Amino acid sequence: MLNLSNQKGLIVGVANDKSIAYGCAKVLAQHGASLAITYLNEKAEKFVRPLAEEVNAEIIAQMDVQNEQEVTNVFETIRQKWGKLDFLIHSIAFAPLEDLKGRLLDCSLEGFKLAMDVSCHSFIRLAHHAESLLSVGQGSLLAMSYYGSEKVVQSYAIMGPVKSALESTVRYLAFELGEKGINVNAISPGTIATRAAGGLANFDELMKKTEETTPLKRLPNIDDVGKMAAFLVSEEAQYITGDVFYVDGGYHIMGV
Repeated sequence: MLNLSNQKGLIVGVANDKSIAYGCAKVLAQHGASLAITYLNEKAEKFVRPLAEEVNAEIIAQMDVQNEQEVTNVFETIRQKWGKLDFLIHSIAFAPLEDLKGRLLDCSLEGFKLAMDVSCHSFIRLAHHAESLLSVGQGSLLAMSYYGSEKVVQSYAIMGPVKSALESTVRYLAFELGEKGINVNAISPGTIATRAAGGLANFDELMKKTEETTPLKRLPNIDDVGKMAAFLVSEEAQYITGDVFYVDGGYHIMGV
């Protein structure tokens, strides 16, 4: 069993009990990790705080990744309380609903810029803040991607190019931080009914088709993703970097 009792990590993206970030938080806490968990705003706090308290998060703070002051405050709190950071899990993505439900051909410039900023560039910004805190030789950064980054998934549209950019970002950050022994990877979960995914057009149809096609004949759950995250931030995975790990029951091997 993995022992993460000496690990301290920041998890960004818990919105409710269906969030992939929450699945990661649960599993990591079970393995002994100390956690810092953020929530988007005051409206979200009432949903996130009870979940953060459930996993005994030592730091619970508001952070909108588009608000640089809030980001700075979170990392300063981590610096003062822990003095270090062992891992960071970035599990956020966003696009305006009108752009998310439409064709890529029709997406607005502002919508595309916003999707790229929140879903991709924010990972770079958080990594920049985390760099000086990450444990040299064992620090880990994790981002969440999706199969639509490399193959066309109907209705994924605007998020396909955005997640492709995120996966490329993972590779470049892995290169730049490699000399410090900090690994950077992405997890690509299969179709999960999160709040964000529910905004995709024809999502129920996508879930049904995916489950039928997946070799293991079931969709993943947030705990499945959490188990992969726990491994990737552990000492056992410190020589693994710059890669994308599928937690999709084998769906990505199918010629669909």
